[in-house]
Amino acid sequence: MRKNLVVAIDGYSSCGKSTLAKALAKKLDFIYIDSGAMYRAVTLFFIRNKVDVNNEEAVKDALQHIELNFHARDYESHITLNGEEVSEEIRQMPVSENVSEVSANKLVRHDMVKQQQRMGKSKNIVMDGRDIGTAVFEDAQVKFFMTADPKIRAERRYKELMAKGDTTITLEEVFENLAHRDYADTTRAESPLVRAEDAIILDNTDITQEEQLDFALEKVKPFLEKI
Repeated sequence: MRKNLVVAIDGYSSCGKSTLAKALAKKLDFIYIDSGAMYRAVTLFFIRNKVDVNNEEAVKDALQHIELNFHARDYESHITLNGEEVSEEIRQMPVSENVSEVSANKLVRHDMVKQQQRMGKSKNIVMDGRDIGTAVFEDAQVKFFMTADPKIRAERRYKELMAKGDTTITLEEVFENLAHRDYADTTRAESPLVRAEDAIILDNTDITQEEQLDFALEKVKPFLEKI
């Protein structure tokens, strides 16, 4: 049994996993770890350095030259890639369009999972991603699987990009990108996106952020007195 409490949040792209994870971590005073940011940062490195994700030796070499670090401010994760702040750049479309292929790579996943597991060995954490409850922390005490209507997810992501000044993308392109990522995430051979048998489904299509936080807190509360 784990002595520390791990809350694993998995689910589809743009379902608000990080929004819930950050809010939950803040409420519980836990550490928030954005696993998706790690894969995005690796993807950014691959793009910049023209690393062929299908070339095993090239991937192995690239991973040896990647150092990722998190810096938390107000429960917002700020990630650095080899010392450079890349929190904004990794959310842009070039990374979004390639992250599924990079994160499906076996070598990349094994490297990232090891780093994630080290982070959660002795601390109370909330971590979100695609395989946190099925591969990274199979023994997590609380697991959530988030989903929402695809059109709603696309609209949310589109509004995020617009707010960040990316006016070149269309809603249709965002919808297509999410559909592509859903397919890639659920059909990949290495740690595909699936709901853990003991995961609690959270469909936030028609609920507010406050309502989903209240829902999650109610599920976590019974475990707090055990740590």
